Amino acid sequence: MTKLAQRLLVLLVLCSAHAWAAPTDETVWIPYIDPNGTTYQLFAQVCRPPGQANARVVVINHGSPANPSERPTMKPMSCDSETVGWFLQRGYTVVSPMRTGYGRTGGPFSEGIGYCGAAEFVAAGRDTARQIAAVVDFATALPGARPNGAIVIGHSAGGWGAVAFDTMPHPKVSAIVSMAGGRGGHAHNTPNANCRPDQLAVAAGMLASGATTPMFWLYAENDTFFDPTIASSLYAAYARAGGQAQFLQIGPFGTDGHQLFVRRGGSTVWGPLLERYLAGR
Repeated sequence: MTKLAQRLLVLLVLCSAHAWAAPTDETVWIPYIDPNGTTYQLFAQVCRPPGQANARVVVINHGSPANPSERPTMKPMSCDSETVGWFLQRGYTVVSPMRTGYGRTGGPFSEGIGYCGAAEFVAAGRDTARQIAAVVDFATALPGARPNGAIVIGHSAGGWGAVAFDTMPHPKVSAIVSMAGGRGGHAHNTPNANCRPDQLAVAAGMLASGATTPMFWLYAENDTFFDPTIASSLYAAYARAGGQAQFLQIGPFGTDGHQLFVRRGGSTVWGPLLERYLAGR
């Protein structure tokens, strides 16, 4: 190889490395009309892989903190986070919205679970799902985004919303994922305390009706919101009612397995499992 060719090769490598180190990101406001006809603007972060055209969209939906005072301080996932980076490295465009009542979106908190009855759990999930649907419509219409084949992922309360989203028409979405999904965990802001997990299981069965896309559910053994007994009961009720999901319970992660999806080092665990699911979707 000539010296000129060597220099060109080095320059090409450096340019490629520089391009990957700087995925494009922007914040956007996404219109959402609630069932009463009121319009809200959902604040969201959009992270795009560099140089990627016709990118498949991933919508990542956040959980709900046990302490309500934390809701206004919440932020979308950073493009520099390990979780988002896992998708960017594989050519996906990632959209992380904040629902009403959270972060800069503000407005009323509409996902309350009342006294933790099954109907209240279902209603909360459907509220989350409606907002997810608005984000999917917006995200799949972004420049450079694929108009179909989107992936919806939810963590904790967002995962419960993803379960509810599966019951809605979703022609633009081909994969739906619940990471440690559920509601009512950390009741009274106390780890390993839950508000009526029996009713949550009933609600999971109710949300199986009308679900059309086989899902992927993942929980860790040391989840302080939804322990293995609760997680198993949710899946059992969902499956009995006809819902389809690949359900996995893995060993402990860190000090609280509930944070597997969003904490450093988590992608080495959930990444290969999720990749296998997505390969068929």
